[in-house]
Amino acid sequence: MAQLATPRLDALREALGEPVRDVKINLGNVLASDHLDADQTWGVALASVYYLNEAKLRDAVVADAQAAGVGDAVFDDARAAAALMGMNTVYYRFRHLVGKESYGQKPARLRMQAMVKPKSTKANFELFSLAIAALAGCEGCIKAHEASVVQHGLTEDHVHDAVRLAAVLCGTAVALRT
Repeated sequence: MAQLATPRLDALREALGEPVRDVKINLGNVLASDHLDADQTWGVALASVYYLNEAKLRDAVVADAQAAGVGDAVFDDARAAAALMGMNTVYYRFRHLVGKESYGQKPARLRMQAMVKPKSTKANFELFSLAIAALAGCEGCIKAHEASVVQHGLTEDHVHDAVRLAAVLCGTAVALRT
């Protein structure tokens, strides 16, 4: 189980008001996973806050991850996953929602080398990508990355905890903007 020290995130959480008490409680609990290791937890959190781009939340998670000694490979893969999935979820969600077979036959021609050759591990990169696919609500991306995560040796428990973490960080980002 990953037990992470998150003083900056804790301070941010404590500053949230009573109307979002549930988010405060969830944020306090979600970083302690029985299934994700520290790199997976930090990577999902980093990818999520890069994608969500709420400055206070992003800065707190980045500072806590740096203080925890998270390696450059996790930082780089989290950033790459957020950026690539920012692109892919728009493109593939469009193809899915339009529902025309003709678009599915056209080559995407979108470069995704970081996804093919991650700096950390393929399983972790796919997990980070899955979190962003869930945040973006891209059905095709969710299904593809969930299958890849499991194919690379992680479990549905890893998937569940990663998506739960992304969801709580999304709720936190909303709470900070309201």
